[in-house]
Amino acid sequence: MRYLPLSETDRSGMLARMGVTHVDELFADVPAHLLLKDPLDLPRRKGELDVARQLGRLAARNVPASSVPFFVGAGAYKHHVPATVDHLLQRSEFLTSYTPYQPEISQGTLQYLFEFQTQVALLTGMDVANASMYDGSTGTAEAVLMAHRVTRRKKAVLSGGLHPHYAEVVRTQSQLAGDDVVTMDADVRASEDILSQIDATTSCVVVQTPDFFGNPRDLTAIAEKCHANGALLIAVFTEVVSLAALKSPGAMGADIVVGEGQSIGNALNFGGPYVGLFATRTKYVRQMPGRLCGETLDAEGRRGFVLTLSTREQHIRRDKATSNICTNSGLCALAFTIHMTLLGEAGLKRLARINHANAVQLSGLLAGVKGVEVLNQSFFNEFTIRVPGKAADVIEKLAAKGVLGGVPVSRLLSGKGLDDLIIVANTEVNTDEDRATFVAALKEVL
Repeated sequence: MRYLPLSETDRSGMLARMGVTHVDELFADVPAHLLLKDPLDLPRRKGELDVARQLGRLAARNVPASSVPFFVGAGAYKHHVPATVDHLLQRSEFLTSYTPYQPEISQGTLQYLFEFQTQVALLTGMDVANASMYDGSTGTAEAVLMAHRVTRRKKAVLSGGLHPHYAEVVRTQSQLAGDDVVTMDADVRASEDILSQIDATTSCVVVQTPDFFGNPRDLTAIAEKCHANGALLIAVFTEVVSLAALKSPGAMGADIVVGEGQSIGNALNFGGPYVGLFATRTKYVRQMPGRLCGETLDAEGRRGFVLTLSTREQHIRRDKATSNICTNSGLCALAFTIHMTLLGEAGLKRLARINHANAVQLSGLLAGVKGVEVLNQSFFNEFTIRVPGKAADVIEKLAAKGVLGGVPVSRLLSGKGLDDLIIVANTEVNTDEDRATFVAALKEVL
């Protein structure tokens, strides 16, 4: 490898300094069954044209979300993103700007990040928001670490309605940090007794609303029990549009609110890049991860913006940093802010009402299909249905008929009573014709 300047002696010295004898020991935390035993069966080299052709053939096997009736959610949602968003994002001053360390030449970047923070704080009902995280799942893990710092405790309680990916990221971070995690059983009907898990050793309780199965949660009693025991309540969301229709987590007593902002301004994109939203109370701001942009006045009394808080690992000593997040999802945050600005408060509320109305209409149609049961008593734009047989098989058969009918719960969770469940999402992009096609295909499949 001519581009690697280190000699065998260099590498041996580095391994010895780390206290290991072989580079494979550095991957000890990766489960053995996930490691490749042999190199991938790929040609050692191909010409550019050959590679483009092969990748094109692979890409053609995908079904684009915009090409068929699409009812997939479970953490990533298909919404309409106005063309204005991409048009503005691609302006060179936004697309090529990197980081606002020098306020005298970064006022535009600092201002939109300040406005982004303001929008997130208003949506979540919190005092202060940071200038974004990578995504909702890593943001949730950061929230748990923050709660540990605030409470000086090490036990997190995860609701059974928390998205499985979010829960897994929390467990991974916690395992490496030596923290304790109590994960409650999957809670399809939002009936878990989470209050019984809160005691004087609890650092935080993590509850999603609407939860993974689509159930809105009232967090008030959980917040009260947390605060009585010196713990923090972390409220999580995966569908940010729901905040325009439901009581804000801040109004229900949450101490930290974190979630995914992809639904606003950011299209579906194979899992990312997305944008994590993070907000908290003023008294905890010094423990908040990421960066915070603030408003000030310059020497001549003119309004200006500065990087107010940036306690990240590359800015100060690593053992004193609040977070190991090294950057922010700046362009995705800008997309969020542009779309939110275009909508305004009235437009966002109207969007939320359309989402809810569409979902209510679809749930009624699906409930009329023989053998199908809608499990939710209430929901925003996503709900869970039970179907005869294995849900994963039903979804595959629907896909063969040109309908992406949702996410089988078994794809993300295993357990008794979960194999026949499908999570269905219905946003503003779905038409009456889409819903009719879905219902007709489901009848045929069943």
